[in-house]
Amino acid sequence: MIEPDCEGRVALVTGSAGGIGRAFLLGLADAGADVAVHYNTSDAAAEATAETARERGVDAVTVGADLTDPGAVEACFEEIEAELGSVDVLVNNVGDFAPEYWSDIDLETWHRVIETNLTTTMLCSKRALGPMREAGWGRIVNVGYASAGRAYVSAKNFPYFVAKTGVVMFTRMLAAETQDDGVTVNAVSPYVVETSDEFPEEAPRGRWAEPSDLLQALLFFVDEDSAYVSGENVEIDGGWLPESV
Repeated sequence: MIEPDCEGRVALVTGSAGGIGRAFLLGLADAGADVAVHYNTSDAAAEATAETARERGVDAVTVGADLTDPGAVEACFEEIEAELGSVDVLVNNVGDFAPEYWSDIDLETWHRVIETNLTTTMLCSKRALGPMREAGWGRIVNVGYASAGRAYVSAKNFPYFVAKTGVVMFTRMLAAETQDDGVTVNAVSPYVVETSDEFPEEAPRGRWAEPSDLLQALLFFVDEDSAYVSGENVEIDGGWLPESV
């Protein structure tokens, strides 16, 4: 496993009470970063994750927020800044999933999937960038989906594919916008992870991705020596060939 030195850094991982967000957060804690565990409704799970992070010898706080709300995003960052300092590493992981046929998805769910995946990525990145630019250093890592970089779609789960394609496009755009700021912006795009809600019939390489498979790419992106790597999207899919999704 790559071992970046994140001592003295502050990391926020959205949606980190459980799943791959939790693995990302604990990996950054293992690297020495003080961490903010974000949750929306899972307050008990978030506190348990924070306590596990503290066992790594770092400071950890929990922050509850609906990150589709700009005011809640501002309050979230202000709380982190008051407790830990400004955010140096932002991992935009939060995002809902709706594995239904597109015409069966109600409008509220349609909006929720796009907003929790794409809009939150934009809002949190926008808020994090000011302090990162002032510091001359920052790492933003967005979570996409394998095949999103090629804009593959399916009638089932359509708004999710649209949102994740937007996340990859946003990653490339923001990487270009931050070339002179000491900030890098990259994406980690898994196919199916063992913590996923739904599983296809066949798994690449005979297994689903483990959170540690994704963590390897994340730690590479946040490493000090990865300062020239920006605008990249690493698909963690075991060699899956998405002729169709």
